[in-house]
Formats: sequence, C-alpha cells, structure tokens
Amino acid sequence: MASYEAWVAQQAYLKWAKAFFKSYHYIKAGLNSPLRVQAVRDTHMQGIILFYDPSIGEENFSFFFNLLKDRAQALGYTLHSCDKLKIRHERYTEQVEKHLLTPPASDLPGTSLCNQLYGNILLDYIRVNRRPGYIRFIANTYNDFHFSEPLPFDDLLEKVLQPDEEEKK
Repeated sequence: MASYEAWVAQQAYLKWAKAFFKSYHYIKAGLNSPLRVQAVRDTHMQGIILFYDPSIGEENFSFFFNLLKDRAQALGYTLHSCDKLKIRHERYTEQVEKHLLTPPASDLPGTSLCNQLYGNILLDYIRVNRRPGYIRFIANTYNDFHFSEPLPFDDLLEKVLQPDEEEKK
C-alpha cells in the first residue's frame, strides 16, 4: 500500500485522469478519443468503461482503480462491500475485483427524501489471464418516490477525475 500512497503523493495519475475525462467527453460528442473508453447509459445507470492502454502500465492502471474508490469515498460514499472473483472460461481466466460504494444514509435537507447523491457506485476492475482489461465505473440510481433525484453523472466523473487538478510543486 505504501507504493500506492507514494503514487498518489507524486500525482502520477494526473496524466491519465485528464486523458480519460477528455476521452469520455469526446466519445459523448461522437469524436475519436485519446484513450479507449465507452460511455454507459441506461435508464437508471450511467457510467464509463476505461480500457487499459499499454502506455499507462499495469501498476498505474491498478492504482487508478484504487484512486477512483478513494475519490468516491472522499465525496462521502461508504465502501459497502468488496469482492474478488475468479471466473474460469474455456480458453481464459477472468479476475474481477468489485467495490460497491453507497451514499450516506441521510435525507435531502428540508425534505423526507433519502438523498441518493449520484446513486450507488459500482466499481469493477477486470483482468483477463492476470492482464489488465478495463475498469468499469457506474452510478446506479433509484427511481422511487422515497429518493431524491440523482445528481448528474458527469458531475460525479468530474469530481472523481478532477481534470482541472494542478500539479503540486
């Protein structure tokens, strides 16, 4: 864990956070993107899939997965569960690391609605034969009269990737 903490302290993630953020917006606009990403849009689910690129490096990509979790927790989310799965297919083995982060259990101020913020955050890191594949970052929202309207996913992504973050001197 010390190597991850040093990676964060050195802000090694800045290059990729900005590139993934830019790539997401390029894809939404129908343009070619610097890094391979896929936008996920469904009725109650929005997110992004960040595909591994060899220019990032395996350790950096793994650390980036942890950074996303830490940044969601910094927004007040609670790490509700973690799981690791190994799925053996006929020709390959898939390793999946999963995190479920939930918003704090509180009402939206001045109402009796449960504040869902951006919804539950599902974060997966998928490796194939122990090689990085992709990271899936999804906000899954509730459509129920007991819950507040979810905040926009684009805002969540901006707060987690922090594309305007400046390098510390």
